[in-house]
Amino acid sequence: MARILSIDYGKKRTGIAVTDPLQIIAGGLATVSTSELFDWLKAYLAKEAVERIVIGEPRQPNGQPSENLQRVQQFVNRWRKAVPDVPIEFFDERFTSVLAHQAMLDGGLKKKARQDKALVDEISATIILEDYLRSRK
Repeated sequence: MARILSIDYGKKRTGIAVTDPLQIIAGGLATVSTSELFDWLKAYLAKEAVERIVIGEPRQPNGQPSENLQRVQQFVNRWRKAVPDVPIEFFDERFTSVLAHQAMLDGGLKKKARQDKALVDEISATIILEDYLRSRK
């Protein structure tokens, strides 16, 4: 089997998480500059087999599109044209940042570590991937 990769796409930074090859466990992988994301992903796919990419669909709590949705859609369209062999699909990401902060608190991270936005993005991508895996069962 190949891995599933998830993306928490942000204006400046993007969190990335990935499953193990058996698609059982999700774990944070990296946080990269959004401007470098496309090239970073292509380099990662050159080293690792990835079955699909799951990208957080940014919506407001009421279900309306958030301001970041247009940027995410542009990235998805670019990806689908450039790398059609690796499908990319949307998955609801509402509340993942809140859950990421809560996970950091529950994990006992000190205030300084909880302010690390890159870590929040990576944890958010992990939560998206965990939720996606649960939804497939």
